[in-house]
Amino acid sequence: MNNVATPVLRNHAKEKLSRGEPVYSMTVRLVRTVDIASIAYTAGFDSVYIDMEHSSFPLEAAGQICMACNHLGLTPLVRVPGLDPTFIARVMDSGAMGIIVPDVESADQARALVRAVKHAPLGERSLAGAAPQLHYRTFPADQVVRVLDEASMVVAMIESQAGLDAVEEIAAVDGVDMLLVGANDLSVELGIAGQMDDPQIHKAFLRVIEACRANGKSIGIGGLGGWPDLIKQYQDLGAGYVSTGNDISFLSAAAAQKRQQFV
Repeated sequence: MNNVATPVLRNHAKEKLSRGEPVYSMTVRLVRTVDIASIAYTAGFDSVYIDMEHSSFPLEAAGQICMACNHLGLTPLVRVPGLDPTFIARVMDSGAMGIIVPDVESADQARALVRAVKHAPLGERSLAGAAPQLHYRTFPADQVVRVLDEASMVVAMIESQAGLDAVEEIAAVDGVDMLLVGANDLSVELGIAGQMDDPQIHKAFLRVIEACRANGKSIGIGGLGGWPDLIKQYQDLGAGYVSTGNDISFLSAAAAQKRQQFV
């Protein structure tokens, strides 16, 4: 029997960002099972983002983790390899609450990302029917489209000089929720690989922050997990979303620390 109640879907990370509260995220590149959602939840993270750009992560595993996160009240985001609308739609249909696209360098690319994530009139994504985000309950199509699009996050990564040069236009695109600075790739392109305290990186963060402020968009910090003082500095300047590190680095650090206890 169809459930005629009005669908309710909450994106807790998006809500926190809208209130000016910090959101701390754990990147998943290694663990393929739903256990990682509970580990992130117990550790106190607000969000998990599954990295399908720099891993061999299969879509089925990503979808299972997204569904587990949704049940726990964590916000599951997925970084896809690029602007493939068919693949983005499949990721969203598998339970993701938002898409992160790397290396966005123009407003046209940002608009293409919005079209891939959102349904009409803002986008062009096909309506799949009963959604895992709504626990496969059946609602009128117009209500499903509305709640999915209101809850979903569209995140464009700025990690190149071209992206910085167009950041004001990218931030102005309707439907983009957040710009996430990818400090690792940005530092490589600028010829200062890994030098996160270099003035060029600071200047880049300030430009992104100003563009987001001017357009009412959230600001994300990526690649600074090992630089907590810098993270705090950019949070004080308005950044809200913090990518703290990934499961590989967390496991490696904890394993090394444990081994040193037995030297």
